[in-house]
Amino acid sequence: MSAQHGTDIHCLGLVHLYRSEQAQVVALRGIDLDIDAGEVVAILGPSGTGKSTLLRLLGGLMQPSAGRILVGGLDLTSMSSKELRAYRASMVGIVLQDAGTNLIGYGSAEENVWFAQRGARGMSDDLPTPESLLRLAGSEGVGSQPVQLLSGGAQQRVALAVGVAAAPPLLLVDEPTTQLDAAARDDVIGALLRINAERATTIVMVTHDPAVAAAVPRTVTIRDGRVGAEGRHGKEYAIVAKDGTIQLPPELLAVLPPDTLVRLHAHDDGVDLRRAELDR
Repeated sequence: MSAQHGTDIHCLGLVHLYRSEQAQVVALRGIDLDIDAGEVVAILGPSGTGKSTLLRLLGGLMQPSAGRILVGGLDLTSMSSKELRAYRASMVGIVLQDAGTNLIGYGSAEENVWFAQRGARGMSDDLPTPESLLRLAGSEGVGSQPVQLLSGGAQQRVALAVGVAAAPPLLLVDEPTTQLDAAARDDVIGALLRINAERATTIVMVTHDPAVAAAVPRTVTIRDGRVGAEGRHGKEYAIVAKDGTIQLPPELLAVLPPDTLVRLHAHDDGVDLRRAELDR
């Protein structure tokens, strides 16, 4: 299998609005996020915080309302529809939630991978074989079987092979372990980490699964449409945003609820934040 390299990602002031006749819903409200080439990052957060919206924007499936997205030096926000189609065909693999939506059920596993490579064949003469990709995703031995007859975990691993069929530098995965038992979940996590290790593919995934989050070196928590925290190797940290704001973890809001007046005291190791005692 040929060598592969990941790509870097930079989100700058990313805003996205969903418009309806009644109102506008703000899904993302100023996302600043940098991901290095070859990183594996899990996007965390409650439902409705904009995680899947962010994934679709990175995949070029939608355009943001404001801000910029740079992937490997390409500015997705200035691309035409034709350029975005070429980007999706060669630069990014997308595995949507529910493995079956990514696959042709009556086709075999190998046929699904082969079909996913069709758009990249004119751009590269060195695509990996379907067999090698299924092996990379932990699905060796099922190549000739119709995917609709496979278990949920096996379908998800085939979907990952389909996602990297065109050897993209970026793989986006939405809730890869939903409705899987512990063994199938661990197999899918292993497949993702193996893809990253062997092909250096940058992987960004959305997940609610603590086991997935614990398995990756970096997590990013989205709160109220903004980056609220980051985790590195199991430890979570608050983030000072580019505009100087910082989101308190939810458990600290019981101590310092919204609109609390606080005093800041700088010292060599950082800043202390304490409730202000007002003069009466």
